Amino acid sequence: MVGYHLKARRLGIETPNEAHIFMHKDCHVCRAEGFAARTSIVVANGPKSVIATLYHVTGKLVGQSEAGLSEWAWNELGLTEGNEVTVSHAPPLESLSQIRGKVRGRKLDALSLRQIIADIAGGRYSGIHLSAFVTACAARGLDYEEIHGLTRAMIDAGEHISWGSRTVVDKHSIGGLPGNRTTPIVVAIAAACGLMIPKTSSRAITSPAGTADTMETMAPVELDLDTMRRVVENEGGCIAWGAAMGLSPTDDILIRVERVLDLDGEGQLVASILSKKVAAGATHLVLDVPVGPTAKVRSYESAQLLAQSVLDIGRSFGLQTKVVISDGSQPIGRGIGPALEAQDVLAVLRGDTMAPADLKDHSLALSATLLEMTGTADEGHGLPMAAACLSSGRAWTKFQRICEAQGGMRTPPAAAHRRVIGARQSGLVERIDSRRLSRVAKLAGAPDAKAAGVELHVRLGSPMSRGEPAYTVFAETPGELDYAMTYVEANPDIVGLTLT
Repeated sequence: MVGYHLKARRLGIETPNEAHIFMHKDCHVCRAEGFAARTSIVVANGPKSVIATLYHVTGKLVGQSEAGLSEWAWNELGLTEGNEVTVSHAPPLESLSQIRGKVRGRKLDALSLRQIIADIAGGRYSGIHLSAFVTACAARGLDYEEIHGLTRAMIDAGEHISWGSRTVVDKHSIGGLPGNRTTPIVVAIAAACGLMIPKTSSRAITSPAGTADTMETMAPVELDLDTMRRVVENEGGCIAWGAAMGLSPTDDILIRVERVLDLDGEGQLVASILSKKVAAGATHLVLDVPVGPTAKVRSYESAQLLAQSVLDIGRSFGLQTKVVISDGSQPIGRGIGPALEAQDVLAVLRGDTMAPADLKDHSLALSATLLEMTGTADEGHGLPMAAACLSSGRAWTKFQRICEAQGGMRTPPAAAHRRVIGARQSGLVERIDSRRLSRVAKLAGAPDAKAAGVELHVRLGSPMSRGEPAYTVFAETPGELDYAMTYVEANPDIVGLTLT
């Protein structure tokens, strides 16, 4: 395929995880090759290449013999000032025809899914292509064979870890419930009780914080495989960002698209969870599925269907799984957002008297399930074992050791700006809208702004007087706080009261 040389120009435009190229509309290459705006083209610097989305420029941003590149594209290509890049038409993607077939209702077979995932992993899909795949799978749904095929393809696209014949445990929540940050507590308890728990976590998809986002405020999470193995061998557990180790790498690519679309299809959810657990070498998994009117899963029936899918697919990969269907009627803990959730985690581990009781109780219940399903505790004895580990301080000591092994413990940041939201009337708290509270936290800057988010001051059934604080919005800048407050003022019933 013919390539044309242009002088590379760094534009300083941030397009996270996406390659964008800017060429003058009258550029001879654009004219000769018919490069239309929004075309996907190959941009290469020697052996390094990316698929970039083209934008035309009519002003003086770039010259007619230049190619302006976004920051992500510049860094991926390893460019320095004065370099030339080669641009050419992107080769046709045969796998796109399989996605079009799915849109029309045709099933994706294992070969098609391997081709799609290979193209995604190879950087050959643009944002538009990725959006089409995510949307097609969410709208049309995936059956057992498709979920299995997608899981296998995602596992095979990345690195695998083997721990020999040892029992390796993991815990995961499907998300969708603000503040449900049990993972750091469960990892600390499990590791302190002698279990091996190499926890790989994701960043936020549709929430104000993923486990990796929260953990990052307390310790580094971007571990390579060798570092992860060393931490786990020495301390029994870790909490790391899975994408940094190349485990199921296409998962985080898809997560970035799902986050923008605010879309998390059930089939892709199952494949996302299980591909990382299998790739990380897990043998036992506890899955937390919160159910509530504003949670990700709204009914017990839907939770059972999801649980069965996870159990069936997990079993096919040799993964023993137990599903815990939990109460998702309101957020767990007080903090919503990376640093605020980290403060809750630390309060529970330290045994603070004001630590959120619901976060502590839920973490103990999940830890107990892990202890019992592995035979570490007899049936019915997991909860007292977990509680003793936490109350004695052993879990807190273990968590500190894990943080130090991962690169050093950090103090979560505090936000410079806040606004208290008071009750507009007196009454009892009848409902708490988790989705809209999450929206407030995201508008305030979470998860990218680590200190941003929401602190909830009430629980369902709490009595409130007019003006009493219901929740506080935190932001790192005045503009982000004002942005969130615009939404708060338009949604006065996020915390709903009944008159008494």
